[in-house]
This record gives sequence, C-alpha cells and structure tokens, in this order.
Amino acid sequence: MNYILFDNNNWNSLLPLTYTRPVSELRVGILTIKEKWNRLLNTNVSNITKDYLKTKFKAKFEAENILINSSIIPNLKLVEAIKELKLNQVLEKNGLVLALKLDKLAAEQFDFSDIKLSLKFEFEGEFTEIKNTWDIFSKNDEEIKNDFIFLTKGRQSVEISKTNRVFEAENIFVEQGAKIECAILNPSGGYIYIGKNAEIMEGSIVRGSLAMCESSVLKLGAKIYGATTIGPFSKIGGEVNNCVITGYSSKAHDGFLGNSVIGEWCNIGADTNNSNLKNNYAEVRLWDYGTGRFAKTGLQFCGLIMGDHSKCGINTMFNTGTVVGVSANIYGSGFPRNFIPSFSWGGASGFTEYKINKVFEVAEIVMKRRNIDLDQTEKDILTHVFELSQKWRK
Repeated sequence: MNYILFDNNNWNSLLPLTYTRPVSELRVGILTIKEKWNRLLNTNVSNITKDYLKTKFKAKFEAENILINSSIIPNLKLVEAIKELKLNQVLEKNGLVLALKLDKLAAEQFDFSDIKLSLKFEFEGEFTEIKNTWDIFSKNDEEIKNDFIFLTKGRQSVEISKTNRVFEAENIFVEQGAKIECAILNPSGGYIYIGKNAEIMEGSIVRGSLAMCESSVLKLGAKIYGATTIGPFSKIGGEVNNCVITGYSSKAHDGFLGNSVIGEWCNIGADTNNSNLKNNYAEVRLWDYGTGRFAKTGLQFCGLIMGDHSKCGINTMFNTGTVVGVSANIYGSGFPRNFIPSFSWGGASGFTEYKINKVFEVAEIVMKRRNIDLDQTEKDILTHVFELSQKWRK
C-alpha cells in the first residue's frame, strides 16, 4: 500500500517552523513524525503539502493510496485501523479526519478542506496530535519514551565508559560510535538515548529524559534537564530545559534555554538567555500567524520558538513566549519584541529587512560547514517564505 501524509490547517498554527517543511518533518521525541510513520508502516511515506514545498517534498501516487493526517503521531492501534480502510472510506475521531483511502485520481486532486466521502468510521482509540508549536516541547517527554522503547527493543546498548557516573543504566541506550566521558547520566525515571556518533563531553550533567540524535554534541559542562531533544549534527552547551532542537543548530555556549523549539541551521550566541516564566506567573501567550495576534497557550512555562536559519548575537535576551521567524538576525542589548518576523535584522531598538541575497550568503557558508549545499530548491523555498512573510515586516 502507498501511504501519503497530508497537511491540514495545523500547518498554519505551526508556523514559523512549517514555513520550510511539511508538518510531518517536525521532530518530537527522538524521531520526526514522518520517521515514526515510516518505521511503524515499514515503508517510505511521501507528503501532500504547500505548493512551494512540493519540489523538495514530493507526493507519490499509486492506484490506491492511504492518506494520513500529518499532525497525528502514530501508534499501533491507529496503524491497525488505518490498514483496514477500504477504498473511499474515512477514519475520523470527533470530526477530525485521521486517514482516508483514495484511488490515484482522487488522491491527486485531494483537498483536506473539502472531503465529501460518506463512508466515515470513528476511531475508538487514543492518539497524540501536534496542533501548536508549544505541543512539540510539551509532548516531548511522552514521545522520547515511546521512541526509546520502539528503537531499542531487543537490542543491546554499547557499554558506557566507567569514567561516567550512571544511574538507572537499564534506561540508557548508547548507539555505535557515541562517545561519553566523565559525565553524570541520570534518566530520573525517564530515558536517555545517545545516537550514532553523538558525543557528551566531560563535566556534562544530564537529568532525563534526553534524546541525542546522530552526531549531536553536548559541550563541556553542559547542564541538561528533560525532556530535551538534540537533533542531528547540533551542538549544545550551557543550561537547557525541556527543549527540542530540530537539527543542524548550535547553542554551543553558556546561557539558558527553556521550554523552547529551535529550527534547523540556527545559532544561539554566547550567554543568550530566554525567559520561560512570566514575573507574575501568568499564562503565556504566543504569536498566532493565523489570527495575527497573540494566542493563549494554557501554559505557565513557555520560552522561545525559532524558525530555520535564524541567528542571535551574544548576550541576547528573549522574553517569555517569543516567536522568531525564518532567517532573522537578532543582536544588541535589551529585550527585542516577542514577535520577530521572518527576514528581520536588528534588536530592541528596531528592525530592518534582512535582504534575501545576504540570507543566501550566510546560509551557504553555514550549510557548507556540514557538507551540505544550499541548492536552488532551498533558495526557492526561502525566496517564497521571504515573499509570504512580507506582510509581517511592515
């Protein structure tokens, strides 16, 4: 069977993280949503997403196709129900479309906002839906645990060096090529997963749950609280609490980052700090791209949401509930405003537009350091986001 993950209105509520990717490419736990579906379905799913993302994230259609809501995190009961779908049937939960089975023509013409099939079935089980940016860190603990159990079942961890102080060793798994020396590892009732070729440098203190993806690094003396995910090829130092770093990003120095989500190709300058709790302990509000105003999160702890390719200079201070778009460059003293549009350049004293040619220059240098080229497809996506986000820079 051919499986395709489709984006619905949650794509909008997950901006700015989804400006550069389908919802299924978001990382929650150890794996991305797409990687979770691939492993449980034992296949390679494709995506139906925004037109300007289709060159990079292509949909593959066959005679029969099962389309799955990309905001939904899979579990075994849901996968079983989806596999039972017959042609032109829809699986729902309280009016939310979870999956449907279509022929090739209907799948190619699919519009999630106009599903008219009458053969609808109610899913009786439970599932996790990623609807808002803050769901990514709020639900990260649960997903690290689920991914850990799935990825390590029946496998043997690499032995941990005796230079480390280890608690609950049965809840720690180390992949081949990982290096850990002179660190304190305490899952604290959760799990610690150290991916292939990852490294924890001397003096680091970890209280789980923690997921370190391939070739990620904890710098000397890092202090990590769960539930935190460090995406592939990312370098993290200082103090981090309940954060998801998507991948290829750096917070290599001292400073605090809490209850936050950081995209790809971001850099957090030395001694940068974010607030994750308001002085009056009130509910945190975050910028909502759909309404163009700040929305209630229901959370007391909420920090920084940062889109791909954004950077901040040393000693940057982010207020509680700050949203930074794609390819922003932030620097200077004082607190910048808590909504910074994509392609903005400046700080507390004001912003100007970050020109697209300058964005390309920096991105090429940054990506080349990881032996990845900024190709025309990536440039086209960034150019489209530049135009799409223009209204917020006025």
